Amino acid sequence: MGEATEWTATVVGAHRLREDLAVVRLIGDFVPFAPGQSVEVRTPQHPTMIRRLYPALPPSLDGKLEFHVRTVPGGWCSGSLVSDTHPGDEWRITAPAGWLAVEEDATDVVMIADGVGLAPLRALLLDLSRRAEPPTTHLFVGGRYPRDLYASDMLYLLTGELPWLTVIPVVQDEQDPAWTDTWYESCRVDIGFQQDEMLPGTIADIPMRFGPLDHHQVLVCGNSGPVQATVERLVASGTPLDSIRYEGF
Repeated sequence: MGEATEWTATVVGAHRLREDLAVVRLIGDFVPFAPGQSVEVRTPQHPTMIRRLYPALPPSLDGKLEFHVRTVPGGWCSGSLVSDTHPGDEWRITAPAGWLAVEEDATDVVMIADGVGLAPLRALLLDLSRRAEPPTTHLFVGGRYPRDLYASDMLYLLTGELPWLTVIPVVQDEQDPAWTDTWYESCRVDIGFQQDEMLPGTIADIPMRFGPLDHHQVLVCGNSGPVQATVERLVASGTPLDSIRYEGF
């Protein structure tokens, strides 16, 4: 018999962190993807629709999976994934793909995440922590507002555990908007980055501020527009194109 091409996993937790964002955790079959790759997902809410999502954990022999799902404006499928996913839902998973990866001989790595583009980079960070000598790594995480940095508490704790990792939040607006996000308020914690630790601007400003990154491996992931603008500025500032890996969605 050939190797299975479809795997199943059951939702064990669906945690709504923002009005437009949820973290979904599952347990099921072992899925043989590589850290940084994405997979195709079918859910019971839309069994004929395929969504490509990025696992936020490296492959787990005990079948643990985690996905960060954000509502796409006008996207009724992603909206229902955020609002209607419940424990017990069975997801069908296929087609691991993608080229986000950290080379074995990399000594200096820069990761740039736009929104839930953090998910595959987080999987790579956890995978790097297993290396005997992880590379010095700087992770930039971007959002419109401070509260868009939905994983700031997790990342803050991770920097305390991984001495080779530095995390720099980047926000377009330094103050949260006036309207209340009840999901954010319900899960607000005191752990995280302070406003004076956040850089103003967008992820596309990073290359001009810190470039040229000519001795680094650079990974960029997030919404297609910001990712493309960031890659263009990386190259313009002197970062070799063949040292950049990027994915937009």
